[in-house]
Amino acid sequence: MATAVIIGGGPAGISAAVYIARAGIEATLLYRDGGALLKAHDIRNYYGFPDGVSGEQLHELGLRQARALGVNVIKDEVQSIDFEDTLVVKSSSGTFPADAVVLATGAVRKAPSLPGVRELEGRGVSYCAVCDGAFFRGKRVAVLGSGDFALHEARDLLPLASSVTLLTNGLPAPENLPGGIAVDMRKVERIEGEEGVTGVGFAGGERLPLEAVFIAQGVAGAQDFARRTGILMDGARIATDRDMATNVPGLFAAGDCAGAPYQVAKAVEEGRRAGTAAVAYIRANTAQKTEA
Repeated sequence: MATAVIIGGGPAGISAAVYIARAGIEATLLYRDGGALLKAHDIRNYYGFPDGVSGEQLHELGLRQARALGVNVIKDEVQSIDFEDTLVVKSSSGTFPADAVVLATGAVRKAPSLPGVRELEGRGVSYCAVCDGAFFRGKRVAVLGSGDFALHEARDLLPLASSVTLLTNGLPAPENLPGGIAVDMRKVERIEGEEGVTGVGFAGGERLPLEAVFIAQGVAGAQDFARRTGILMDGARIATDRDMATNVPGLFAAGDCAGAPYQVAKAVEEGRRAGTAAVAYIRANTAQKTEA
């Protein structure tokens, strides 16, 4: 029987697994955790949840759906993908031959090692302006970062917040800064607050009152895995075509590891495309083997 392995248990991976399983192909989902989705405490921009849903709830619902369709769901950590007679995924618990592989490994958001970042995630510390900006409408917010990504996040917040400050953390401010965005180049020492963000503290004891801090210091994670498997990268993202196929035959990528925007809806759609393309790839290869 044809088999596919999906690496990653977020919306993209589960979506791909659902489409592959419904096509009658044996699907194994290997995942370490729910990734960035588990940091979303209240999602209100995803179809079908008028009262909102937490990332943890959405993750559990997705796993239940995959299991109900017969997907072999294994909590595990993938170590490598090898190319033998077929694709072989090796994890800490075993070896999984596959006719196609979907990578939905997510993208690790770079978080500064500052006091308050981890403690206040979901309570004023965010990694996505499009996702969470509306929660801070009319509030004072800041973006921690100095590159193009930080500038993009700041622009998204401008129509919503009462004030937007770019915290460069000692680095130079980016060029072409649009009007309305303040810049503070002081070194940030901590993010303050207990129940929610109340401000940031600088070296020397000075502080800036705020209600939210958006972390925008880049995205990492996909590069390391790609180097070991020969997958081409486009900057920080895995390069794919419209069908989410990589340069390696039989290998597809979807979700955050395939690039921005980092949205559940986008991840689900890319998972559908990758899953559908993986099914077509497997069926085409099976037909060629039969004719031979």
